[in-house]
Amino acid sequence: MRIPFLAAALCALIASPVAAQNGCGGSWSSFTNGLRDEAVRNGLPASTADRFFSRLRQDQGVLRSDRAQGFFQRPFVDFSQRLISQSRLNRARQLQQQRASMFQSLGRNYGVSPGIMLAFLAFETDFGAFQGDVNTANALATLAHDCRRPHIFRPQILAFAELYHRGELDPATTTGAWAGEIGMVQMLPRDIMNLGVDADGDGHVDLQGSMPDAVLSGAALLRHHGWQPNQPWMHEVAIPDGLDLSRTGLRTQMSVSEWERMGVRPRHGSLPSGGTRASVIIPQGHRGPAFMIFDNFRVLFEWNQSFTYVATAAYFATRIEGAPVYTTGNPEGGLDQNQMRRLQQALQSRGFDVGGIDGILGAGTRAAVQDVQQQLGMPADGWPTPALLRRL
Repeated sequence: MRIPFLAAALCALIASPVAAQNGCGGSWSSFTNGLRDEAVRNGLPASTADRFFSRLRQDQGVLRSDRAQGFFQRPFVDFSQRLISQSRLNRARQLQQQRASMFQSLGRNYGVSPGIMLAFLAFETDFGAFQGDVNTANALATLAHDCRRPHIFRPQILAFAELYHRGELDPATTTGAWAGEIGMVQMLPRDIMNLGVDADGDGHVDLQGSMPDAVLSGAALLRHHGWQPNQPWMHEVAIPDGLDLSRTGLRTQMSVSEWERMGVRPRHGSLPSGGTRASVIIPQGHRGPAFMIFDNFRVLFEWNQSFTYVATAAYFATRIEGAPVYTTGNPEGGLDQNQMRRLQQALQSRGFDVGGIDGILGAGTRAAVQDVQQQLGMPADGWPTPALLRRL
């Protein structure tokens, strides 16, 4: 095991303004001492801070995981078919029946649909069966020390220290995902500290051992970020030939009535009222599945930044609540990570902001792809294909 040279070199290069501003990089002991001092300034007793921060150790496995998130780069159809199985669907519906009072409380107190929280329970930890085996305190400290996203993880390790002081978490025994998420629905310490719900009334917020605490805390997080009670989030649709594809994607919102006038139709059931604001997304291009999404869908990005993950979780939630299997269509193949980097470089050279050359189809790259497709007279569906790469 060795420290990734590039990460270490980047931290050294940016050490003066950026690293100092974000409190990242440098020697591990200096870094943890800085955390300790900040925690004490925030009100943590010095003796507690000494015990907590002296135990922290770097975890190089966490850094390797952070650099290798290839699973989230799969196309939507492949990704969703891998995550959604009949047995997982059956388990979700069975759990909804077994925990009926919990899900009634979910709707009554937060207006969050059972399907949404069941989807996260399924995808995050297989309904609590595997919650991660990485030491959470070490993972958070390692990611805060790393200079890639210290602004995200430094507040989390400080929140963990506060939860330790309250007797809620133990840095020696608390484990979870490599990125520091804890419990059945995988929440970060700061969210647990600020939004955690003691739903079972035992005096503690236990996201690892109490499903009511985990589910209602997750719902509280969504509500905090703007979830609109008892409102829709996604509905599968059929798009007509000749639709102006440049209007699809997250950037454009129109009323349901306007989409219907353009020929967009539900594949099952009926769409929400005509005045509801909506977008149409086609995660794998105009030949693949299509969905109308609403404001609540956008809130799910507060849970996970991956478009493919959010679209899959939202779709699975509709399946749990009775929607049929989506129409796969005949989507075009996409690009591998190296091809995606080449595409991003080509787009950047043309003046498009892709948000970084990282080989990941994020929101910036999707938007740039859609714009260049329109310039080139290609279907502007935001889905990068080998044909587009050849054109560029």
